[in-house]
Amino acid sequence: MFHSFVSCCFCLCHLAGVFADTAPVKSVSVMEGDSVTLHPDAELQTDDVIQWRFGSENTLIAAINRGTGSFSTITDRLTLDKTTGSLTITDTTITDAGLYQIRASIIYRFSVTVYARLPVPVISSNSSQNPSSSSSSSQQNCSLVCSVVNVSHVTLSWYKGNSLLSSISVSDLSISLSLPLDVECLDDLYRCVVAYSFTNQTTLLNNTQLCQPCSESVHCCGSTEAVIRLVVSTLVGVATVAVLVYDIRPRKEEQQRSQDLIPTNHALVPDSKKLKEEDEMYEGVSLTPSTSKQSWAHELSIYKHHK
Repeated sequence: MFHSFVSCCFCLCHLAGVFADTAPVKSVSVMEGDSVTLHPDAELQTDDVIQWRFGSENTLIAAINRGTGSFSTITDRLTLDKTTGSLTITDTTITDAGLYQIRASIIYRFSVTVYARLPVPVISSNSSQNPSSSSSSSQQNCSLVCSVVNVSHVTLSWYKGNSLLSSISVSDLSISLSLPLDVECLDDLYRCVVAYSFTNQTTLLNNTQLCQPCSESVHCCGSTEAVIRLVVSTLVGVATVAVLVYDIRPRKEEQQRSQDLIPTNHALVPDSKKLKEEDEMYEGVSLTPSTSKQSWAHELSIYKHHK
């Protein structure tokens, strides 16, 4: 039945093929084993005869006559939508990659790329690192390498959070990729990503056998760093004290000068007790203008004697 149906629409196919090479191509990507649906850009008319062809030889793989409702496919992995004419390919394999054409009153073309499943990136210690570099200050760092095998059309990258640290890409060849990275300590923000343009696989740096956790490395820093931190802290403390002393001393001197400028009124206020004693002393003594100094002194001594 399928072959008879194909023969009936042979003439239409021949006319449609004249315009197939000029139709635009839409690129579609799919992961091996997944399903993909090829959608025409517009809804086809009810009386259209629809054909799906594949490859450079334009092999007929599916057909539907919407006027009679008959349709056929060459494999159970292909499904036709009777309403839209869309073609769905299930359980895709590498051999499904290629050029697909839907031929009706309008021709659409699809370039399907089937990608192999992405491997999970493996993070390990970078054994190629020069052994002599393990001494001195580099001893505190972790030398790592992220690797993937048998990949093509991928990008391998190191990230810290959302920041890209480094990356490497490969196009057609199926090869192994490796990307090194030096870190100070173990941090969950570091991750290695292998990616296609539409999907990726990620591995977090969380292996404590490769790197010391950052929370512990704070207590394990070298003696030189500890001394530097102590010296810096001491200098900051001394500078703070010096600033305070420099600020307080002028204030005290200013306050003392202000107090010295304020006049005291003790010398201006008469002593009432002293005035009373002087009044009693001179009581009964009369002074006249003719009184001589000797006479006045004599009378004052007599007065004191009587007192």
